[in-house]
Order: sequence, then structure tokens, then C-alpha cells
Amino acid sequence: MEIITSTKLDLPLLRKGKVRDTYTIGDHFLMVATDRLSAFDVVFGEGIPMKGVVLNKLSIFWFHKTKEIIDNHFVTDAIPANLPRYLDGRSMIIEKAEPLKLECVVRGFITGSAWKEYQKDGSVCGIKLPPGLKNGSELPEPIFTPSTKAEKGHDENIDEAAAKKIVGEEDFDFVKRKSMELYSLGKAHARRSGLVLADTKFEFGYETREGRRRIILIDEALTPDSSRYWLKEKYDQGILESLDKQYVRNYLEQLGWTKIPPAPKLPEEIVKRTSERYLQAYKMLTGKDLA
Repeated sequence: MEIITSTKLDLPLLRKGKVRDTYTIGDHFLMVATDRLSAFDVVFGEGIPMKGVVLNKLSIFWFHKTKEIIDNHFVTDAIPANLPRYLDGRSMIIEKAEPLKLECVVRGFITGSAWKEYQKDGSVCGIKLPPGLKNGSELPEPIFTPSTKAEKGHDENIDEAAAKKIVGEEDFDFVKRKSMELYSLGKAHARRSGLVLADTKFEFGYETREGRRRIILIDEALTPDSSRYWLKEKYDQGILESLDKQYVRNYLEQLGWTKIPPAPKLPEEIVKRTSERYLQAYKMLTGKDLA
């Protein structure tokens, strides 16, 4: 399948994100998951084969599986025949929604930026954690650690009080509760699939229809871009082997790159192995092959 790193459609372009391009199509949006790779908030020149298809199809899988917890923006993955065929598999038509200005992160295990924060003062986003945790330790119970939704640059971890100022207490309480429920379902399914869902990020939006305004799940759900998946067999041996873009982050950390653009060129082997990890995660979670 062709590697797609850019799109140009005869439709109004609403937004070009790090990975997704969103267009207006009638009363809906068309969201296209490209094969672009973003790490440390920098977009790389090399596309990852099949990455966009994995993100799109895995999100659809989870949108169906989580609908009893909360409605989402997915309408259909049937793309109009007058649009380019490269959109097939990597695109979905979605409801229009206004995104909440909050990244909703749930952590069941401590690693990444949370691990760095914990090492400083034993807490994450103002939440005090037990002493003696190690990188990869499972937390006594999952924690909700929201962050800002930056238009440019880095998202920043914030505490609940700051998050409530951004979206209001009622909406904060709602998205926190739903995020925890979604993580719980995802974690259980991942474990049955041979994976550990260490942490994940959800995004929500306001959908207005027929005079009512409600919050729905938007963007993507429980993908290797928005989540940290470890192989459970390796985790039980004390090894954190990622089936997500942490594999690329680990490679970049070894380079001593400043994380300031331009991005370094990714070797073919890193591109190939990253693609393999995304496809493996998809197969383990859905029981189906994509390639």
C-alpha cells in the first residue's frame, strides 16, 4: 500500500494536524489518518507504512466497543466514490464537534513524563503516589492526569483545579469519569489480548444537534499513537517492550537529538520495525490482520 504523508482534496480543509488532515464534507467532517510520524512534537519526513490505516481502523474498532460508555463522532468509513481511493481504510466521516481544550490522560502504570515527575517529588499532576515505585510499576489504581491542549509546542501536565478552570467543574467531572471507564475497558481487553495498556489519552468534543449540546468522544481511541502498549509476556519478565511510537522515541533519545526541528532522518530499519509494531498491536487487539 502507498505511503501517504500528505493529502490534497477538492474539499475545504478544516485542519492539518501532526498526523490527521480534516476536511469539511457536507454536514460532516472527513478525517484522514496519514502515515506521518510525530515524536516530541516534531513531524518527521519519513512516513510509516500502514500507520494511518492502523490508527483509523483501530479507532473504529474501539469506537464500536466503547459506545455503551459514551457516544463518539464516528459516522461511517464508506468514503464517497468521487474521492481518491488512497483514502480507503485510512479515513472516516465524523460528526462535527467543538473540541474541549483539555487532553484527558489516564495512567495505570508509571512511565514516561509521569515517571520523570514522580522522581522529583513523588507525585504526578498534584497526585501523591506511594514511595518506591519503579519505571513501569503498576499503580494501586489508575490516575487521571489532564494536560493542556497546545495549538503549538508541548502540552503541559496540570492539576485538577487548573483543568476545571479550563472546561468548568461539571464538564471536567464528566470527562474524568468517562476517561476512567474507557481506560478500564481498554486495559482489560488489552490484557486478554496479551498486552499491557500502560496509559492513554482521550479527547472529547461538544456536539450540538437538535438544540442540545452534549460531550462525545472524538479524534482517536486507544491507538498506538495515543496509548502506550507493552507486550505482557515481556512485562512479566521486567521488560518494557513497546508496540507504539515509544520505539521511535527510544531510538531518538539515543541519538542525542535536541528535539528541535529539523527532525533527523529515520533509518529504513527503524521505519520498518515501527510499522511492524503498529501492525502487531492491531492484530493482537482485534484478532485480524491488516497486512
